[in-house]
Amino acid sequence: MNWYAILAIYRYEMSRTRRTLLQSIVAPVISTALYFVVFGAAIGHRINEIGGISYGAFIVPGLTMLSVLTHSVSNAAFGIYFPRFTRNIYEILSAPISHFEITLAFVGAAATKSLFLAAIILITARLFVPYEIAHPVWMLAFLVLTALTFSLLGFIIGIWADNFEKLQFVPMLILTPLTFLGGTFYAIDMLPPFWQKLTLLNPVLYLISGFRWSFFGLADVNVWLSLGMTLLFLSLFLGVAAWIFKTGYRLRP
Repeated sequence: MNWYAILAIYRYEMSRTRRTLLQSIVAPVISTALYFVVFGAAIGHRINEIGGISYGAFIVPGLTMLSVLTHSVSNAAFGIYFPRFTRNIYEILSAPISHFEITLAFVGAAATKSLFLAAIILITARLFVPYEIAHPVWMLAFLVLTALTFSLLGFIIGIWADNFEKLQFVPMLILTPLTFLGGTFYAIDMLPPFWQKLTLLNPVLYLISGFRWSFFGLADVNVWLSLGMTLLFLSLFLGVAAWIFKTGYRLRP
């Protein structure tokens, strides 16, 4: 394992966060804080408790997961797309570093940024609503697995995209709507039976449900099913990334 090369790429990607601190950290935190103000404070007191949990506390896991999903994808996608755009990717591919090590460096950096952002959001949330974490180990496990999984998805998108519009297509037009419709602001048992069944087809539901269970012991689906779906997505994206490097898809000049 070429740890020097991995750390070189990892540190470069992390340094990019420091150069774009307002965009990478401050803006997402402010956006999430506004959600807490609008949904937690302004609207939350008009909504009954969900499973014995105040509405403001109920949306904390969903909003945290919303930020983790979208920024894991965006960070990893831009991280690998920009070297392709500037043609520096060929220097990385010709260096004495394996495809797995390249993936580990870019995905690891993107996941680290998302985890750091999640920590800040959870701290910020305490300023608006009180909440407790019933299963902190499970919470950390779901958070790390989700950050890694969707950073890997972002890595794949960054290789697939051939312009900046495509780079934003999946996070903005697919992932964000799925997250909003995946139980971020509600429990699915609040929906009519038909929409409950339809929501079960949304893969993001399983991620948010498992993460919310780690906070309150309350879930829309079985926690083991949530964990299994997360691992399934991770395995799927690992397989796609392996295929990309094996075939040279979008990597060869």
